[in-house]
Amino acid sequence: MAQTNSSADFGQLEPMVEAARRELLAAGVDSSLDVVLADAGYWNATQIQTLAANGLQVIVAPQSRRRKTTRPGGDAGLMGFMSRVLESPRGKALYRKRSVMIEPVFGHTKFNRGMDRFQRRGRAACRSEWRLITATHNLLKLHAHHQALAAA
Repeated sequence: MAQTNSSADFGQLEPMVEAARRELLAAGVDSSLDVVLADAGYWNATQIQTLAANGLQVIVAPQSRRRKTTRPGGDAGLMGFMSRVLESPRGKALYRKRSVMIEPVFGHTKFNRGMDRFQRRGRAACRSEWRLITATHNLLKLHAHHQALAAA
């Protein structure tokens, strides 16, 4: 897990990818990453280009869907290229996976379980609390799975 005390995602794309690689290796997964998907908050042209130069297909929304106007320079360069990638059938299909893999976990945690802020202060305390939240999330998934098997 990449640790930062910055609330913004900007500048965190490359560290997050490196953290994901480390976590996969630690879990015994030795296959390489092929595609990186991220929302507009992670837009950082330098990091996107570095990751792409290292052989990853990087798909990052150049701007939030909530934005009414195109960012300055959004139709040209890397932003324009990424917009075209996201409009392509393959780009749409890949980016759509992000919404079903990542967002439901945070939505469930924040809204269904009511865990929308940390209760303790300090980085170590928040990290411990986050680990507890994610562990209970996984335990709830296992419980639901076993309940479904028992009912079948």
